Amino acid sequence: MVLPPDDSGRKKSPRRRKRKAGKRKPQAKKSAGLAPNNVPAALEKLEQVNINAAGIDVGAGVHFVAVPEGRDPEASVRCFRGFTSDLEALADWLESCGVTTVAMESTGVYWIALYELLQRRGFEVLLAEASQVKKIRRKTDVLDCQWIQTLHMFGLLSGSFRPDDKILELRGFMRQRDMLIKYASDHVRHMQKALQQMNVKLTEVVSDITGLTGMSIVKAILAGERNPPTLAALRHENCKNDEATIALALQGNWRTEHLLALRQAVELFEFYQRQLGDLDKQVEAHLQSHPDISSGNTLPPRAKRRRDNREPSFDMRNLLYRMTGVDLTDVDGIGGHSALQIISEIGTDMSAWETEKHFVSWLCLCPEVNFSGGSRKSRKSKTHASRNRVATCLRVCAQSLLRSKSALGAFARRLRSKKGPAQAITATARKLAIIVYNMLKHGRPYRDQGADYYEERYRQRVIKNIRRRAEEFGFELTPVA
Repeated sequence: MVLPPDDSGRKKSPRRRKRKAGKRKPQAKKSAGLAPNNVPAALEKLEQVNINAAGIDVGAGVHFVAVPEGRDPEASVRCFRGFTSDLEALADWLESCGVTTVAMESTGVYWIALYELLQRRGFEVLLAEASQVKKIRRKTDVLDCQWIQTLHMFGLLSGSFRPDDKILELRGFMRQRDMLIKYASDHVRHMQKALQQMNVKLTEVVSDITGLTGMSIVKAILAGERNPPTLAALRHENCKNDEATIALALQGNWRTEHLLALRQAVELFEFYQRQLGDLDKQVEAHLQSHPDISSGNTLPPRAKRRRDNREPSFDMRNLLYRMTGVDLTDVDGIGGHSALQIISEIGTDMSAWETEKHFVSWLCLCPEVNFSGGSRKSRKSKTHASRNRVATCLRVCAQSLLRSKSALGAFARRLRSKKGPAQAITATARKLAIIVYNMLKHGRPYRDQGADYYEERYRQRVIKNIRRRAEEFGFELTPVA
């Protein structure tokens, strides 16, 4: 007898069909491992840590909220819209159910308004990463909020770090500033493109077209000047190339559409520069509003250096010293702008991290240890992938230390020759993070011992290890006169 093929195109025998039919699982085991209230059976044996806990599945338009069973006679799960009046009703319902602590998943930016409202209403709010909230097999919004509530009730979630309101305001200013710098840099590239299309090689003879020489020549071109020697005469005295070389680069094809693109790019760039100036005034006023813990002291002036156009123009060093009581710019590789970025993200209170190791782990600057079955599976040191802004800033600072004549610079160069530049930068960033943590937590000033001191200590350490190994093999190590 020939049987018709199944969906996969394979033929089945009657015996195989009966055997498969006999293995069919009962319908009751379809949700094996889940109790009737969608709680895994294994969790019923755990101790409930947060009895008055609620879980919220956050969305763009609606929020699903789950409270413990029996708190509401109608339903333990409710749905609320995202309008402010509905968020107030959500908080009222949680209060009527006797909820004191709430857990929610960090979904985009939709959680921020609800998080801040619940905090103002006196709830203990825990913000969990998406990786902690394990999804169950059947994905629905109702099951999600119940699962978050279950995990929080048994204390299986850990909250993400969120600084206080003053630091949040400063962090918002600095992130807005980074966005404005990004937009302004896009229009600098538009200016460069328009000049290249006109075959004006200004970018080849001037290092920065937004500097004094570059902007003077560009604005003269937009004003109608076309004579190369006249344009080259606008050169600043500090420019490396002479007027003759610049004049050769300013012979172009002055087409109307390219001039229009150049004009609009310059206007947009200058607009964002004005926005940055207004924002810097807000940042300066905010830093001055913090209490002074430096006892009214001021830092001694340092030798002037060339300021980056992307850095704020006010005195960041003294304002941060007034706010923190320590001078983070004493650390090699950390400038005023980098110190401001670090403080805006983590604040001045280090109590959120118990030790420096916890802080480094939060930054994802410590290598992952891959052990299984008592043996190490990988010899290559890897760090967990992260977009932490503080870690990125510290890596940039560490990269600037590769040519520094300091102890940290000597450490970075030695590790670069041994492990490569990538691991050397990460390891140096880890050292910078430990220094920053101890300075902010204990108020310790940083004193650099210098590259020579570090090299001598490293030399003595190597000699000690060689002498120990020689003694193990029955030899005696004596220095050569």
